[in-house]
Amino acid sequence: MFTGIITAVGNIAVVESTAGGVRIRVAAPGLQLADGQVGESIAVNGVCLTAISISAAGFEADVSRETLRCTAGFEHGARVNLERALRLADRLGGHLVSGHVDGVGTVVSVQPAGDNMVFGFAAPSEVARYIAVKGSIAINGASLTVNEVKELHFSVNIIPHTLAATTLGTLVRGARVNLEADTVARYVERLNSFGTQS
Repeated sequence: MFTGIITAVGNIAVVESTAGGVRIRVAAPGLQLADGQVGESIAVNGVCLTAISISAAGFEADVSRETLRCTAGFEHGARVNLERALRLADRLGGHLVSGHVDGVGTVVSVQPAGDNMVFGFAAPSEVARYIAVKGSIAINGASLTVNEVKELHFSVNIIPHTLAATTLGTLVRGARVNLEADTVARYVERLNSFGTQS
């Protein structure tokens, strides 16, 4: 599990084809990995990956074909948001993020709002159903609050700190982003489905 509070920005330094997908090397000099261990989970643009090697400069991970099919942002040179897995003693500054991306959305608008930026997104219907005003959503792994929702579209207002500390400040119209809806919404839907069964 993760919090959606991005702790470093890295980049995809190497992408190598494998039988099952690709192996990536993530250059992550800002990510504190001194106590990192092979096998630990690291969120890369909101995707939970298993580190298969770790060094002070970054880590390597395998990305399956299925993950490549349903996510975005694993191209060579891509800048990525990074977060190590939540420890039980950590503060939960964002919301509970599993690292299991629900779908890929698209940036449809970028508007300044004072020092902030308001981003509009189009979400696939299987994700949009879980998005609610004032609810939480993870965009490329960053925990954000939803400002407005209209059918398959929603917007978020991003403050200067988040723009500077993540890759979100570089998003432009047409960019593809990984979306993960709040886990609570999925559980509520599942519970409600039992009430309608006979």
